Formats: sequence, C-alpha cells, structure tokens
Amino acid sequence: MRWGVEQRLEFIEFRLFWEGSINRADIVEFFGVSVPQASKDLTLYQERAPGNMDYDTRAKRYVAAEKFVLRFLDPDPYVYLAQLRSVAEGTVPSHDSWIAALPRADVALTPKRDIDIKVLRRILDAAREGASVDVFYQSMNKVRPDPIWRRITPHAFGYDGFRWHTRAYCHIEHKFKDFLLPRILEVGAIGQPGATGEQDWLWNNYFDVEIGPHPDLTESQKKVVAKDYGFDHGNGVLSVRYAMLFYVLKRLGLLGDAIKQNARTQHIVAINRKETEAALERAEFRQ
Repeated sequence: MRWGVEQRLEFIEFRLFWEGSINRADIVEFFGVSVPQASKDLTLYQERAPGNMDYDTRAKRYVAAEKFVLRFLDPDPYVYLAQLRSVAEGTVPSHDSWIAALPRADVALTPKRDIDIKVLRRILDAAREGASVDVFYQSMNKVRPDPIWRRITPHAFGYDGFRWHTRAYCHIEHKFKDFLLPRILEVGAIGQPGATGEQDWLWNNYFDVEIGPHPDLTESQKKVVAKDYGFDHGNGVLSVRYAMLFYVLKRLGLLGDAIKQNARTQHIVAINRKETEAALERAEFRQ
C-alpha cells in the first residue's frame, strides 16, 4: 500500500477517534485529492476496519461507531497536544493540523529566539559531514566580551525548553561545549574536524535523576503528583545526558535543594540529591 493511502487512513481514524466524525470534504481539503479518491479512501477504511464508522444521513458525515476499535493509530495524548501547542504558538498554521475543530488554547509564550537560517544550514552541513566550521560567536564570557571567530566541530543539537544550541568541540578551548545558535553571528569556512561526537563523554553518558513528590505534601497530593509525572510506585527516574543535566534540573526547579522550597509551588524533589549534585559537578568539570 502506498504511503499516501496509509497516511490518509490514519487521518480518517484520527478524526474519528478525536472528533467523532469525518466526510469526503475533509480528506479532499487536507490532502488535495479528488472527491472520487476520498470516497475510495473511506471505502477502504471500512474494509480494513469494519464496523468502525456509520454514515449519518442527516449530517452527511461518517461518525465513529459505538464499538469503535483503533486499527491504524496508537493514539498518544501528547501527539494531539503537540499539534494544539504548535498551532497556538503559531509555528504551524491551523490548516496544516489534523485537528479540525481546534479548541481554544494558549501557551505561556517566551520571546522567539532569532536563528539565522543560513547559520543553521551551515551548522547542519558540518554536523552531517563530520567537519569543523568557523563561527563568529558572541559569548557572555568576561574574558571574551566581544564576538570572535572560533572553530568548532558540531555533532549534535540540544533544546532546553527555551533555546537551541549545537553541541560541538571547541578548537580554542579543546573541549566540548554548547554554542547557542542565536549567538552565532556568521559562519565561515568548513575544514578538518577536531574531536568527534563519539569522544564527547558528557553527551554519550547518562545519569539517573530519581524524583518524587515533595515530602511536605499530603498523601493525596503526593498521589496526584505521582500520577501527574507518571511515577511508578510513587517515584520516578529520569535518565538524562550529562550534557543536558543542568538544563533539565533548572527547568524542573531542582538545581538547589528542592526540599527547602515551598511544596505548594515546588511539587517534586530529587530523591538522590547528593548524587545528582555530584553528577552536575562532574558535568561542569568535564565541560
């Protein structure tokens, strides 16, 4: 079966599962196929998933049957919410979302980081080719208050929830570092690589952060926090790259001793706090 048809069958099931109905016009509008093709897709879906939808003559739409069974999708609430978030943030136009009846939604916006598309393409090229590249970089280092040209060998990308960086070997400091993409002002020539990504210990190794509900919460509050974070048996484990550990802890409010924070605002703590602090020191030392 051609991928295009398979995708349209998933689309049909997505609409039936999340919104309860679909018609030919939905398929025609989203995929740009002909009306006869949309009819064939709906017929094929009925053949492959018998009993999953009925035709509502009043609404002139196919509706999800009472005994609807998923055949093509493994639905994930985060996939649905990711689409909703992308539309709310304005990164994806509403007509590109599989969601037809978009509920009202908003997100806690942060200022959009200005990433030069030419810079991104050149960094991507260097990473794919395993090459080094000259970048004109503005750091916040007191030693280098002005932007300078420096050579880096990028091998990966990281996102801390607010901004993107490239993980790269710095040919000046002879170690792996994070370089924020918006602070790369220009890109120069590509050249021979320095150390490769396989040699980046902090990127290739992980530390397990054990997290659980704040001890000052009530038992019922602890249970709902455990459910909220998907903890098994009350606690959970996040396996985090050493290179991303600082960002993860910062975002979760775990850089300091979370037990000393107000449980009403800081709901989780690091169970293995001493080991986590030692891991963070190790990451900063080897950075």
